[in-house]
Order: sequence, then C-alpha cells, then structure tokens
Amino acid sequence: MADARDINAEKLTASERTRLSSTVSRKPRFLVIGAGQRGTAYASAVTREGLPAIIAAVADPIPSKQRSFGKKYIWKNGTPREDQDFDSWQHFLRYEKSRREAEATGEKVYAGVDGIILCTQDQTHKGILQAFGPLRLHVLCEKPIATTLQDCEDIYVGLGGAKSPDRIFSTGHVLRYSPHNMLLRKLLLEDRAIGELVSVEHTEPVGWFHFSHSYVRGNWRKESIAAPSLLCKSCHDIDFILWLLCYKTDFGEPAHMPSLVSSVGNLSVFTKRRKPEAAGNATNCFSCSHEPSCDWSAKKIYIEKLYDKGHQDFPVCVVVPDIEEITAKAGTEHGRAVLIENLSSDYNASTPRATIESKQWYGRCVWESDNDVLDDQIVTLTWDDDFRFVSDKVFPDRGPKTAVFHMVAFTEAQCERRGKISGTQGEIQYDSKEIRVYRFDKFLQSEPVKVFTPPQAAGGHGGGDGGLMNGFSKAVEAVINGELSVEEAQAKYVGCTLKEAFMSHAMVFAAEEARLGRKIVDWQEWWAKLEQRLLSQ
Repeated sequence: MADARDINAEKLTASERTRLSSTVSRKPRFLVIGAGQRGTAYASAVTREGLPAIIAAVADPIPSKQRSFGKKYIWKNGTPREDQDFDSWQHFLRYEKSRREAEATGEKVYAGVDGIILCTQDQTHKGILQAFGPLRLHVLCEKPIATTLQDCEDIYVGLGGAKSPDRIFSTGHVLRYSPHNMLLRKLLLEDRAIGELVSVEHTEPVGWFHFSHSYVRGNWRKESIAAPSLLCKSCHDIDFILWLLCYKTDFGEPAHMPSLVSSVGNLSVFTKRRKPEAAGNATNCFSCSHEPSCDWSAKKIYIEKLYDKGHQDFPVCVVVPDIEEITAKAGTEHGRAVLIENLSSDYNASTPRATIESKQWYGRCVWESDNDVLDDQIVTLTWDDDFRFVSDKVFPDRGPKTAVFHMVAFTEAQCERRGKISGTQGEIQYDSKEIRVYRFDKFLQSEPVKVFTPPQAAGGHGGGDGGLMNGFSKAVEAVINGELSVEEAQAKYVGCTLKEAFMSHAMVFAAEEARLGRKIVDWQEWWAKLEQRLLSQ
C-alpha cells in the first residue's frame, strides 16, 4: 500500500500521483501563513493530537520563525525542499501557480496543498484570501475574519457565502470546540439541565498584563491599525453566546436571532490623564522614576517576572521573536541584553506617525501610548418571544431572553471565561474548569448542586484550538477523499457555516454601531438590510 507521506516527498506527474494514491485515504496538506502564536497553536495540535492532517509548508517573513516552525512541524531534522518554506505568502503564490502550470504540461512536481491556515495580522486577511481565491483551497482563517464590516462582506461573498460555498471554511471561533464548552452546550440544549433558557451573563477576563501587552503596547492597541477590541479580542465570545442561544441547526431548529443589540464601554485607565505625577515626562519604563512602584512596568513584567525566571514563550517571544535562537547561540545574558534593547526603544514628537504605527512599543509607558481601544465593554442582546411550530414540531428556548457580555481588562484571570445561565428550572455557573448545575426541584436537599468537571485538554482555549483544527482537518479530509460533500462535511465536522461565522462578526459591528451612536440597534432590521446587500452582489 502506498504511503501518502512518501508520495508527497517525490516529484511525480499528475497521473502518477493519482495512480499511486488512488488506493489510500489521503490526509489533507496545509500551508500555514504566519508562523506566530496562532499558526503554531494549530500546527502543534496536529502533532500533539495526531490529527488527520499534514503541515506541508510555511510562509513567514521572519527567517528565525520560519526555521523554527519548519523544524518542529515540517522538515524536522532534514533540509527544507522548495515546496516547504517561503518568505511570504506572495512567494508561495508564485510558486504554486508555476507548479500547477508545470503539472498541467505533464512535468513531475511536488504535491500541492489542499488548504491554507491563515494566521497573519487581521488587517491582511482580505488581501490574502482574495489573492488565493483562484486556487480554490480550503480555508482556516484566524479570527477576526477581517477588521471592517465591508472587508468581512467582501470575504463572505468571495467565498460563496451568499450562495453555496464550494470549499470548507473555518475561523478561529475556538470557544465552540473546548471539552468544557461542548459539555456546557449539551447540558443546556440536549439534556435540558435547567429547562428553558432565560438569561446569560458571560465574562471574558482579558487579564491585566495581557491587555497592556496586546492592546496598549502591542498589535491591537489602535483601531486605525487593527480594529475595536470587541472584535479583535472577543468576537468568539459573541459567537459563543449565539452558539448557545441562536445557532441550533444541529437540533433541526431554525436560528432564533436577537431582536435588539446595545453596548457601552470605555477606555477607562490607559489615558494620559491617568498618568501618575511621579512618572513626570517619561515615555518609556527604562527612563521613568516611577517604574519601581509601577504595576505596568515593562522591566518588571518582561524581564524580572518572566525572562529572568526562564520564560521565553508568550509574551517574551512576541517582543523578540527569535529570543530562543538568540539565547541558544549566545547565552541568556546576551538574550537579556537584546530584550532590554528592544524594550528601551521609544518614539518622540518628531517620529513620523507611519513609523509609530508600523511597529509595537513594548517598553512604552501605558499612559503615553497611542492606544485608543476600549479596556472595558458590555454588550447586551435581547430576544423577543418567537415560540412557534416548525414542520409540526415545537422548539423550546424561543421565548424572550437576554444575554449580557462583559469584556474587562483588569482581572487576575487571563482569558478564563466565566458566567451564569438562568433557566426556568435552575441555574448554571461555569468557569474554565467546572460547571455547577443547580435545580430548583432540589431546593433544601442535601446536594442541590451537581458539579461537572470536563477533561482539561492540552493546547490553548481549554483545548479549543485543537478541537477547531481537528474539525477543520476532518472536514477537508472527507471532501478530498470523496466521502462527503462540502456542505455535509462543514456541518458534520466544523459545525459552523460560513454564514454563522460571518453573522457573529456582523453582530460585533452592530454592537459597535450601537455604542458609538448611543442607541439600541434593531438587529432584525439591521441584518435584513445587510443580507439584501449581500444577495445583490
């Protein structure tokens, strides 16, 4: 029997490859675009969990990241082939077009890829997906899909969402795929553990230093170069709420969407007005007299609390992407010096705005940064009573209900979601570790609360990263081997349609419209206008 990995390592003609692989079920091959934290999260899941996928190639402009990623997940201890490492997605695109042309003329070539895993900066997604469109590859796109509503619309239409998609599509709505949240949804919708749902309170505690790292000093600090923090940080939380309360096609139920959307929020702490007097005119932690007593000191966080204690992964590796390679070659003291040099980098009034916005300033004073995204925000979703029969079947949970989502920066917990769900027969409390179910009919009994402790899966987001990658891999595998249609595989393994992914993003933009306009948005009317516009394209 032919080995798919051996075949992929050879240059073959199209007919030879078809003949040699026709008797085996082939694993899908993926190109990872962006070898940072998210690209690594998905690739490591393939290795760690033995998923039915092959990480076949990587495209990243930073040589050290490209090499490190390739050694871990692609060519291991060997030498990279021409089809495995690329210094940009454009480089791969040129290679793949040339490869396909050569294959069409009967030349021997390496195997192509079946899909891409897109993990570049959010604002680049639209351009990359449009460039790759003609290749007809399956897509896993990190969230958010894009940073503006118009770009999300363009991607949705380009992928066939307004009609019938012909490729598997998945996005980084990882909260759907953790063992914890899958059990929570089962308890709510299948087991009916607390009866009919009435309200949800869901909180994402971003984490105090995580927010300062990413949303004050880092890539997502400014709407003009990223997007609102609600989109960048919490679009998968909004999707999580809709997954629980709206999207129930797996139960044969039409979606029950909210009627009203509202939101309030603030940039409450990280403004110049909040700067301590003791900090004076300092703009960088390494030149600030207030630094020794400052909680947000970059010197404390990155060097004393992390690097000096042996931590070289996130967030240190974000400040210096090749920190592991530097310390391996020149020692930890040299690595420390490089880290300090990077953190000491600063800008002043004469620095061009384009230069400021083109990079991250991880040693910058948190009260002197150019950040403008919110650090505290609440979104409220309201449902009308929509109890009805569909095909002579009664669907529960279509009564009036409310969901309140709170994104807050100033927390000890980092991204460990928590919440409460009220039902007609009880209440559920959950965090990232356990689920507590209290039923009213157990009132005054010795054990009124039943506690569920889902297995703690490896990987990020409580196993959600691996779960998402598993679903995407199996869906593509089923399609390329002719086992299921795209629609069937999308439903069975991804469990989220392109329309649902887009709608969850759209809900965020509606919430932002409500916040900025200090109003309540009629979701049904808002979505109807948007959908009409999409169908006309």
